[in-house]
Amino acid sequence: MDNPSPDKNEKGSARRWPLTIGVFVALGLVAGAAIGAARIYGSGGASVHAGQAANAQCTATAAYQTAIDPLLAGDMAAMAIRDEPESLSALAFNDNAGTPITLADTGKKLRLINLWATWCAPCREEMPWLETLQQERGGEGFEVVAISVDGGSDDKPRAFLDEIGVDGLAFYHDPTIGVFNALKRDGLAFGLPVTLLVDEAGCVIANMNGPAHWSSPDAFALIDGALAARPGS
Repeated sequence: MDNPSPDKNEKGSARRWPLTIGVFVALGLVAGAAIGAARIYGSGGASVHAGQAANAQCTATAAYQTAIDPLLAGDMAAMAIRDEPESLSALAFNDNAGTPITLADTGKKLRLINLWATWCAPCREEMPWLETLQQERGGEGFEVVAISVDGGSDDKPRAFLDEIGVDGLAFYHDPTIGVFNALKRDGLAFGLPVTLLVDEAGCVIANMNGPAHWSSPDAFALIDGALAARPGS
């Protein structure tokens, strides 16, 4: 896993991590203290409020977590249930046309958000697997939202995807790396790649730091389990 710009005093928590300052030895990165009451996402500085407001939006999250918890094994063992309800619906980046959008604009569906960059070797390896997952499970109920955090124009990430023949993923880009830094402040990102499973409200169901085999049977089982838990399924 590659680390673009580590900061000091990071904030965050995840199910299998204590809410205390410590050293994440395997990654050589510093985790931080408890999450603050308000968070800022994306280059535009849009705010998302935690606590009661987040809980009000994240009414379906617990059911998804219960459904997928037994499936966090094998290739998906590094995916961790997110204990604290929070919505990332205001996360800001650009769409295929270069138009600023938020995560909410990608639709009310399950989404697997993946942050990647052309200079991140494990990210490059994941892209064909993410494309396969989108091709096999993508539709009205699910989308892989792969967001490039390469700085500058779209040219470099687009050229890379063309080079490896990946054209089955919608193109999203954040040239400011604001998305990564926002997730990092929330304790959701330590390096690249970063992957989060979010529900229809944009609420974090589970998150992972590091690469995974997204076209494996374990990955398909995870998404199938989450889709089966959708209200009305």
